[in-house]
Amino acid sequence: MTDISTETRSVVIEREIPFPSEKIWRALTQPHLIQEWLMKSDFKPAVDHRFSFNADWGSVDCKVLEVEPNTTLSYSWDAYGLESTVTWTLTPTGTGTHLRMEQSGFRPDQRQAYGGARSGWTQFLGNLEQVLARME
Repeated sequence: MTDISTETRSVVIEREIPFPSEKIWRALTQPHLIQEWLMKSDFKPAVDHRFSFNADWGSVDCKVLEVEPNTTLSYSWDAYGLESTVTWTLTPTGTGTHLRMEQSGFRPDQRQAYGGARSGWTQFLGNLEQVLARME
């Protein structure tokens, strides 16, 4: 029998993006670029670095968990009772990069946060693609 109180859900968004992984990596790891598509932050791509994302509605406390340049980036995402992990995976393709974003750790009683993340990340990734198109 499965204990549903410990089951968690994930928001997963995958996109084929017509840019090299190095360019996407810059947009995922440079604070001035992160601010353009996500939120203001004091992010540094260094394992164990603690940082926060800040927006009008509040802030998100984070800690870098994994950094594999141009391939994988993972950080904790803790806000308003939600303790989750965001993982970015970049895989080169013949026409650019397959980008996968997963935010994992939504408990069954966090339906509102889960729904908000689903719509929020879709919008954020749209913003990311616009930033990438403007970058040199």
